[in-house]
Amino acid sequence: MATIWKSTNQKSTNQATNNTISGTTLSSWSRQQKQAIATTAGFAIVGLLLAMSACSKQSPKPALVGVSSNASAQVTPATTVTAMQASTAAPLATAKKSPKKRPANVTYSDANSGVSFLYPRKFALASGDKAQPQLAGMGDVLMNVPMNFVQPGGIAVATVLLPEGLYPGTDFASAFFNVNVNRSLSEQECAHFAFVDTRNADGEPVDAEKVKIGSTDMEMTSTFSASAMKQDEKQYYHNYENGACYEYVLGLGTAGYGAKDGIEPVNRDEVFAKLEKILATVKINPVEQEHVAEPTGTSIVRGK
Repeated sequence: MATIWKSTNQKSTNQATNNTISGTTLSSWSRQQKQAIATTAGFAIVGLLLAMSACSKQSPKPALVGVSSNASAQVTPATTVTAMQASTAAPLATAKKSPKKRPANVTYSDANSGVSFLYPRKFALASGDKAQPQLAGMGDVLMNVPMNFVQPGGIAVATVLLPEGLYPGTDFASAFFNVNVNRSLSEQECAHFAFVDTRNADGEPVDAEKVKIGSTDMEMTSTFSASAMKQDEKQYYHNYENGACYEYVLGLGTAGYGAKDGIEPVNRDEVFAKLEKILATVKINPVEQEHVAEPTGTSIVRGK
């Protein structure tokens, strides 16, 4: 019985010892495991924090770089295309704007007579020997426009013709500004006219009147003729300068009023105002003079 007891006691002791060892080992391992886990977890947390910190500092940069790169990649072609279009369009726009608008008035200048004046670009001009022949097709008022010098020797310089359709719906037929010069007249003779206005009540000639056109003093007279269908009015101006008598003729022809339906009389004052604007721009430049023998034997002073 004692043996069995001892055996049992020993067995119990051994079990207790084993349990104690096992519990001690388990308890010891658990602490080590906990320490290891805690240490590992600590390092993991620290590493995670460092990684998050690094990401928070570095991640925006790639994002910005990426956005910048993408924006650059996307904007640069568009910008280049826009710049190319702008550079292409700019010369075209410049080319369209580059032609300068032509002035409304044109300057006529004649070295022989010294006459110069301005006239509207839309008006026609005939000069020199071509002046009188070109008047033939412009209506009766412009055919054979007589010079109004008291002595022969007048020379046609230039004629400006107004467009025929300048006053639509009116009886306007034609109008012109004419320049003549006569170097055989004295200053006293230049102040007179071969024919003068006779429209006064008693039919007596009307003396020429002194007028001032621009800064130039001139002598002026006018003529008027009419028929059932046509009317012709001319104004003559004379001034003496450069040793010659200069004549300026302002002419207006009308036709059709009272004979055609829908035709109104043109404003004559308006037409002559346009012609007087041309006259006001006339300048006489000095010219060298020499006596030239005419075929008839008459000596006339002409300008070079």
